[in-house]
Amino acid sequence: MSHAVSFAAIFADESLQDPYAELWFAEPSGFTSLPLAALLADPDTPEADRLHAAAAPLLAAAPHELARQQFIALLASGQRMLGALREVGTVHCSVGLHRDDVIGGVLPLLSLFTITWRDTATAPRAATAARAVTESAGHRHIEYLELSCGPLTISEVLRRPATDSELPQLPLLQVHAHLPHPDCKRLAVLTISSTAVARREEYRALLRGIVETVRFEDPMRVAS
Repeated sequence: MSHAVSFAAIFADESLQDPYAELWFAEPSGFTSLPLAALLADPDTPEADRLHAAAAPLLAAAPHELARQQFIALLASGQRMLGALREVGTVHCSVGLHRDDVIGGVLPLLSLFTITWRDTATAPRAATAARAVTESAGHRHIEYLELSCGPLTISEVLRRPATDSELPQLPLLQVHAHLPHPDCKRLAVLTISSTAVARREEYRALLRGIVETVRFEDPMRVAS
């Protein structure tokens, strides 16, 4: 997985040099990538040591022990969520923070952007893209596209937490893009999730902008 940040001025991320990357994309401003490897590091590893070093100043700055314990609990909760995402094939996760320019809202809009790999039955890419949104219930506003990365579908799903869940009882908008890989055996699912359901058009445009930058070949090598 490799990416760049900002659409207006593209800055190359160090992941562009990853020899094992299988997908390249540009991420717009307002998103902050979460270091999955560090946040989910096994104990007694260099990655775990770096996470402890990064958290130490925050813990030290806590005004009292209760605040320290609350921070640790929040970090543990976030790790559990990211661990669950990784178990289903998520390889990239970013938190989005944007100003609501449509209505000039005071509170910022929060979102989560993820990229997840899914294995599929071997089939032509166009068929896989179409099947991804027709085999599961709830997809709406389905759009089929042919872009530089190949055929894909963009769709929306509106979900609600289970009534017995500890999550806030707010509807969750998920805008998905299903991009079959050229090997015809898997697809990349790019998703933006947000409780700001009223901003569905804006989040859809945001995801489409990301999708238009996706390549399954190293763009730097192709350009050279």
